Amino acid sequence: MTIINDTITKQELAEMPKALYEGPITTVISETEAHKVFRAIEHYDIVGIDTETRPSFKKGKTNNVALLQISTTDHCWLIRLNHTGFTEDIKNFLENKNITKVGLSLKDDFRLLGKSIKIKPEAYIELQQYVENFGIKEKSLQKIYGILFGQKISKSQRLTNWEADELTESQKRYAATDAWSCLEIYKKLQELEKSRDFEVKINKSENTNEVI
Repeated sequence: MTIINDTITKQELAEMPKALYEGPITTVISETEAHKVFRAIEHYDIVGIDTETRPSFKKGKTNNVALLQISTTDHCWLIRLNHTGFTEDIKNFLENKNITKVGLSLKDDFRLLGKSIKIKPEAYIELQQYVENFGIKEKSLQKIYGILFGQKISKSQRLTNWEADELTESQKRYAATDAWSCLEIYKKLQELEKSRDFEVKINKSENTNEVI
């Protein structure tokens, strides 16, 4: 039987080994490339998604989304929106009812993406809500992944410049890991739901529920 803790402490998370997506990554910087990529993505039923935005250190100022990450189990595409623009292919992908899109804090992502073009996202799964069905009270990607896999996702690249001329290898791996881990979380929970062979353990340690 699989035991699931409902919460996890920062200390417990800090002591876990790092999780990292190690598969192939395709960086997309032109509208032509993006068109080809989305033709390929159409063949998948489900993907993990996430976005990255260059941080703003001015109160009240928010930058446009710079990166859209789309991941399958064994491949991740990084769509550099600050280069490609918000194309019709991206809009069609987000509104495609035949491709399930799994992510965390998706309403925030969709709101920011909606600043560039009007979108009506379809067929998406919000992990913050979905994990509640399994007794998990955490809301951050780090903590949810830690509970299910006993590994931690590094957030060291979160506040880096996502509009840089060239993304570093560390930025690419970080971005890919976020999208890929969303899909891995969903797949793991689907397995547990199918087997019904799990039990929720109530952790009485302090839980801050911070979202990272």
